[in-house]
Amino acid sequence: MWKTTIKELNNLGDHIIVDIRDEYAYNYGHIPGAVNVPRDKLLSAPLPHDKKLVIYCRNGTVSGEAVEALRALDYDAYELNGGYVEWLKRAIEQADDETAKRAEESIRKKFHSVLFSRFAKGIVAYDLIKPHDKIAVCISGGKDSMLMAKLFQELKRHNKFEFELVFLVMDPGYSRENREMIERNAKLLDIPTTVFETDIFENVFNITKSPCYICARMRRGHLYNKARELGCNKIALGHHYDDVIETILMGMLFGGQVQTMMPKLKSTNFEGMELIRPMYLVREADIKAWRDYNGLNFIQCACRFTESCSIDGNMSSKRKQIKELIARLAKDDPEIEQNIFKSVENVNLSTVIAYKDKSGAKHFFADEY
Repeated sequence: MWKTTIKELNNLGDHIIVDIRDEYAYNYGHIPGAVNVPRDKLLSAPLPHDKKLVIYCRNGTVSGEAVEALRALDYDAYELNGGYVEWLKRAIEQADDETAKRAEESIRKKFHSVLFSRFAKGIVAYDLIKPHDKIAVCISGGKDSMLMAKLFQELKRHNKFEFELVFLVMDPGYSRENREMIERNAKLLDIPTTVFETDIFENVFNITKSPCYICARMRRGHLYNKARELGCNKIALGHHYDDVIETILMGMLFGGQVQTMMPKLKSTNFEGMELIRPMYLVREADIKAWRDYNGLNFIQCACRFTESCSIDGNMSSKRKQIKELIARLAKDDPEIEQNIFKSVENVNLSTVIAYKDKSGAKHFFADEY
């Protein structure tokens, strides 16, 4: 009742598509032309009564309730069957066979300076790849890891020295729809993936304290283990420049410490294994530009916690708060982001109250004053 489908939209007449997910999810990806009115602001928003309103959430879980509430206020509202996930699925299915070729061509030409050059610069600056490395390129299904896979393929094409790649996808308990979207996008972009399954989501779903942190730790352990099983000595994650500066501020404001997301780390639990972040110098805005230029559509996050947050209509994570804070500051001073990044490169130990060395021992300034 009061539902419409993607196919029926063109026959609906004069209408407005309304995305009731939170702003973060909307900015990550949305149906073209849709306006964002988060669920908690929907009933107070100045929506027109003279047009049909097509309401969608992530997967149709709560849009029906929103439609009923709007109709009680005399709006001509309809629920989009299947929500954003259904639209995303159809968009991926309708992509043509030339998608991979166009995406690769755009990396070599239009986005070469902001994507491939910065990718290569990070690898050289932080000495991330050595001859005869075998790297597990870890793909979560989002824009960052998918682009990382394409950048690695481009780097391999240059073949300046010998190294091997395995494109590794871990399924920690995805829904069938999310798993299919990841596999479809990988095929669309000509990325030959190796998929393995775990039960991480099942194990952390009922954890109330820091579930995302625990999930991330478990994911990394499984990735290390599978990568080593496949003969790899490194795993590559798709964290980018913006992740780095957000992590710096998060540590200061929420953790009371000065730290950063390192470009590479030796594993403490898997001897001989190393984690690298080759997109360390790549900006998120440029990743989005590449995605949109090529008409690509990726899942935001396939975990159950994201789905729960989408149902509530308000994803209030610490990282989201920091992202918004940095955006506000950067409007007034464009150098803010660069200064945050450089702050952990220009630490003067003589001007800090205390610091910890590699062993964890704390050094207090008054001890040697």
